[in-house]
Amino acid sequence: MLLHDTAIVFGRYARQTLRSRFQILFGILMPLLYLLFFGPLLTGLPLGPDGDSWQVLVPGLLLQLGLFGASFAGFAVIIDKSTGVMERMRVTPVSRAALLLGRALRDALLFVFQAVLLVLVAVLMGLRAPLPGVLIGFAFVGLLTVSLASLSYALAMKVGTPQEFGPVINSLTMPAMLLSGLMLPMTLGPQWLDVLSHFTPLRYLVDAVRDAYVGSYATAHMLYGVLVSLGFAVLAVTVGTRVFRRAGA
Repeated sequence: MLLHDTAIVFGRYARQTLRSRFQILFGILMPLLYLLFFGPLLTGLPLGPDGDSWQVLVPGLLLQLGLFGASFAGFAVIIDKSTGVMERMRVTPVSRAALLLGRALRDALLFVFQAVLLVLVAVLMGLRAPLPGVLIGFAFVGLLTVSLASLSYALAMKVGTPQEFGPVINSLTMPAMLLSGLMLPMTLGPQWLDVLSHFTPLRYLVDAVRDAYVGSYATAHMLYGVLVSLGFAVLAVTVGTRVFRRAGA
């Protein structure tokens, strides 16, 4: 029943997304602007011991896409609450976990699709990365999206208005972006900042995807990235499901 209900919810929101071309195209706008206007500034710079500047920048942009897109996904729940959609769902026999998972999986599919578009543009601009590494990067984007979207939906169930939701998300996503090394490796900064960044889960995903983009798969970074991403996903889905069940939605 959980799989059946999840498929129903996923299908509903997937069709809704397909009818909104702006959501598909404009969601990739910010990472694309970084790629077009910031990427050329890094060309030829020694950003790390392995790989070129594109193999450093593009993995960060992929995870940035998941970070900001999934974190703000909860606005949709706030809209559903205000328009009575959540109230109507409350009286259906659909699994409460499916109401969360269907939405989160739709988000994962959307942002992986946008990640594919971003990589294709990056290839035109000079990115060279092994195909297995690129596919691993997409997998990390999907896991990150499921994790952050689940927490975003859980927060949206707790707050009443967008004015409450937005500042909380901004106060969490900006430090995560700055401390994870999305744009540049944290090893380029002072030691205290590098040490502090290890308390940010996103840092481990960034390091893992960058290793994948240079063809290094059996590394400590990859191991830590897989463990952190899977653990974070399990925790986030568990928290989100519990909030949905308690809310009766």
